[in-house]
Amino acid sequence: MRTTRTVPARPVLVTALTLTTAGSLLLTPYTAAAADPQPPVHREAALDHQAARTPASAAQRALGAGESASEPGSEPASGAIGDDSRGYPRRQILTADPENPADKSIKLGLTPYHAIAPKLNALQALGDRVSVEVAGHSAGGHRLYLVTVTAPETARQARAQARMRELIEQVPALAAKSPEIKRTYKAPVFLNNNIHGNEWEGTDASLGLLERLATAKDAATRDLLAHSRLYFNITANPDGRIAGTRTNANGFDMNRDFVTASQPEVRAMRQIMVAKQPAVMLDLHGYVNGTLIEPTTPPHGENYEYDLFLKNTYANALGMEAAVNGLGYTPAKDGVQPAQIPFRDQDEGWDDWPPIFTPQYAAFHGTVAAHTVEIPLTVNNAAYNTLPVTELRRRSAINIDVAGAALRATLDFVRSKRATLVADQIEVFRRGAVGAAQVPVSPQTVPGVPGIGPEDVYTTTFPRAYVIPAGHQRSATAAARLVDHLLAHDVRVTRAARSFRLGARTYGKGSYLVDMHQPKRGLANVLLADGRDISDKVSAMYDISGWSLGRLWGAAVETLPGMPYGGVLRPVRAASSVAYVAPRGDLRLGLDDPSEVAALNSLLRKGVEVRRAADGGAIVPGSARGQAAAAARAYNVAFHATKLTGTAPLHRTRVAAAVTAGELFALREMNFEVTPVSTEVLNAGFDWSAVDVLFVSAGLEYDDLGDAARTALGAFLDGHGLVGRGATGAALNSAAGLLAAKPVEGNGDANGVVRVRNAGSVLMSGAPEHGFVYAPVWFTDLGPDVRVEQAYGTGNPLVSGHWRPSRDGSGGPADAAGQASVVSGPGAVLFGTEPLFRDHPKGEFAQVGRALFSMARTSGSR
Repeated sequence: MRTTRTVPARPVLVTALTLTTAGSLLLTPYTAAAADPQPPVHREAALDHQAARTPASAAQRALGAGESASEPGSEPASGAIGDDSRGYPRRQILTADPENPADKSIKLGLTPYHAIAPKLNALQALGDRVSVEVAGHSAGGHRLYLVTVTAPETARQARAQARMRELIEQVPALAAKSPEIKRTYKAPVFLNNNIHGNEWEGTDASLGLLERLATAKDAATRDLLAHSRLYFNITANPDGRIAGTRTNANGFDMNRDFVTASQPEVRAMRQIMVAKQPAVMLDLHGYVNGTLIEPTTPPHGENYEYDLFLKNTYANALGMEAAVNGLGYTPAKDGVQPAQIPFRDQDEGWDDWPPIFTPQYAAFHGTVAAHTVEIPLTVNNAAYNTLPVTELRRRSAINIDVAGAALRATLDFVRSKRATLVADQIEVFRRGAVGAAQVPVSPQTVPGVPGIGPEDVYTTTFPRAYVIPAGHQRSATAAARLVDHLLAHDVRVTRAARSFRLGARTYGKGSYLVDMHQPKRGLANVLLADGRDISDKVSAMYDISGWSLGRLWGAAVETLPGMPYGGVLRPVRAASSVAYVAPRGDLRLGLDDPSEVAALNSLLRKGVEVRRAADGGAIVPGSARGQAAAAARAYNVAFHATKLTGTAPLHRTRVAAAVTAGELFALREMNFEVTPVSTEVLNAGFDWSAVDVLFVSAGLEYDDLGDAARTALGAFLDGHGLVGRGATGAALNSAAGLLAAKPVEGNGDANGVVRVRNAGSVLMSGAPEHGFVYAPVWFTDLGPDVRVEQAYGTGNPLVSGHWRPSRDGSGGPADAAGQASVVSGPGAVLFGTEPLFRDHPKGEFAQVGRALFSMARTSGSR
C-alpha cells in the first residue's frame, strides 16, 4: 500500500535508422566522433553507478551495448536485460536457494522465496513459452527474477521485435505508418509484484497465472502470446518478502525511489522499463478494502501525456473492477468490499503527481496504461501477529484470487486493445520528438471517461532545452553525476564540442545539453524542472510534491530558448571524467559534494594528514599525491594546487546515528563510519568511545532514556558535538542544554523544494540556494553564541511542492520566511531542512558532512 507520509574524441558505435519500403527498420552501423571517453570504472563507487548506467540511446541498447548474453542452459549474469541476440524460449536453470523456515510468507500459506527458483525451473519445463532471466540482485543479495512469456521466437524474429521497438521510440512518426508494426509487433506488458515486501500475494497470483499461460491451448491464450510479450517481475523485494517488511534490506520503500534510483532493485526495474518499453503495466500491492484500482484523484502529473494515459488506464480499470467484483466475494460473507476507482469514486487523497511510484514512473517510458492495484484483506503488520493462521490464510487466498482477476483482466484488455495501446505509445513518443503541445483532458479529448473536470487539467510548458553549462558549476563532480543519472534514465544528452552563443549568452565547450525534442521529454522535464507549487490545488498530498534534480543535485542547470546549430553537439554515453590531481604542490579538495566528502573520508581512513581550509574545503599535503590520485579516480573528484596551509586538522570521523534509513544510506555513501543507535541501544549500554560525533533525527527520545544512559550521553556531549535534524534532533539539543534555539514546527504535511539564503561560513560556503523540506522546522529565540548558517527565503520560500498552514493558521511558508533553517554554535549544528531525505537531495549532503567534521572533536588523542 502507498502510505502517506577534455579528452581527444574517439570513435563510438551508434546507429542509423532506415525505414525500408515495407516499413521495416534497419539498424546501420556507422562511426561518429564522440566527445567523451568511457568513465573510470570506480566512479561513484559507493552507489555502483556502473550497474545503473545505460547507453545513451535505445538504438545502442538494441545492439547490446554493455550487455552480455548467457550460455544456454546456465543462469544468466545479472543486468543482461534487453539481449535481443537470442530468441525465445531461453532455457536457463536456476540454482536452488537454501530452505529458510523463517521466511514470513510461509505462515500465510504463500510461496517462500526459496521455493521460487524451483517453481520457475518447473514452469520452463512445461513447454516453449516461459523464459527466465536474473534481472539483478536485491540489497540483501537475493536474485530478482524476470520471467518472459510469449509465443516462441527465432533469433531473427527477436531481432525484428527489437527493430520495431526502436522505431517506435526513435522515429515514432514513421512507426505510426509501419504496416509491420501494426501486423506483427508484440505489445510489451510489465507485471510487477511485491515491491513492498509484506504485501505478498501478487507474487503467488503471478506464479499461478504463469502456470496457466505455460500450458493453455485455448485460442485466446495463443492469440495473446502471439501478439504480446508478458514480463513478470516475480518479486521486486525478496528481502522484504522473507523478512515480512515493507522495505528492502537497506530500509528503503522502493515505491518512493524511482527518481533517485538509489536501490539496486529499483535500478533493475528501471532497466526493465527502458529495455522492454512496456505499453501496459500493473503493480500489485495491498491492502485497501475494497480493492483500489488506479487511475487516481488529482493532482495529475503535469509532464505526462495524460489524455492518452487516462483513456487507457480508466478503460482497463473498468475491466479489472468487473473481474474482481465478478469473483462473488461480499462484505457480509467474506469481508470484501466492492472495488473502487479513485478517479471516479474519490475527490482527492490518492494522486499521481510525483514520479516516484512505479506506475507513474512507467508512464514516462511510454506506458499508456499503468496501475497500482491494492488487493483487499490485510494480512501484514499487526494482523500478521494477532490473527489466527487459519484467518490469515483465508485472507491470503482471497487476495490471490483478487490479484489473479486483475492480472487476467489486464491481459484480456491487452489482447483486445493491442493496436490502440501501441498506437498511443507511439503518439507519446511522437509528441516528445517533435515538441508537440500536450492535449488537455476533457470530455471531448478523452471520450468515455466520466467526471472529467477542470480539476483534472494539468499541463506544462516544456523549455526548448536544458543546459548544464561548463565553467559555471559549483561542483563539476555534481554535474557529471547528474549527466550520468539522466542517461541511466534513458534521457538523451549531448555535449558541446566547442563553445557556442545563444541569445546574449556564450556557453563553453563541454557544456551538456538536453534537447527537449526527444521521445522521453516528459521524463527529462520531470527530473530537471523546478516543479510547481500546488498548495492551492488539494488539501493534502499522498506523498512528496517536489523533487527537482535541477535544484537539488548540486549542478547548475538552466533552460535554453533554442538549440545551437552548425554541428556543435555530440551525443554522449557517459559524462566525461572530472578526476584530476595537480602535478605539484599541496592540494585542495572542495567539500561541496558527497563524492568529495567520501574521498576525504577515504584519505582520513588511510591516515593521510588533512587540514581544514578556511573556505570549508580540505588541504591535502603534496606528499599524499598518490593517495589523492586513487581517491580522484574512485570518486571522480578534483584535487587542485593550493598554497594554503589550512587551519585545524581533520580527523577520521566515526558517527553514532539515530536516523532514518535514507539518512543512514546517505551517510555511508559519503564514506562515514556509522554505528546506528536508538533509545533502546543507549539504554542497553553503548560504548561511546567508539564514536566521535552524534547525529540524531529519529528514534532517540531523551525522555525515554534511563539515568545511566542519560549520564553517558551527557558525558559524551561534553567532549563531542551533536548534529540534529528536524524536531527530534532539536528536542535532544534542548534536553541536553546545548544551543539556545527554539524549534518551531511547520505543517507536518508540508514538503518540497525551498529557496534558502546561506551564510558565507565554513559550514555553508558554496552551498546551493535551494533545499528540501519535509515537515519543516525553523529556529527562533537564538542565544548570543548561536549562528544562523542558513535561512528560508523571504516572501514565499516554497518553489515547488505542497505547503499550507496548519488548521489553526500557523506553520505555513509565510511563518517560515526569513527564519533560520540551520543554526550552529558550541556543541551542536541543527537542521530544520531535510538535507539527506531518502538519499535524494545530493547537493545538500555536504552540509551534513561539514557539520559532522566540525562537531567531531574530543579532549583526548585519537
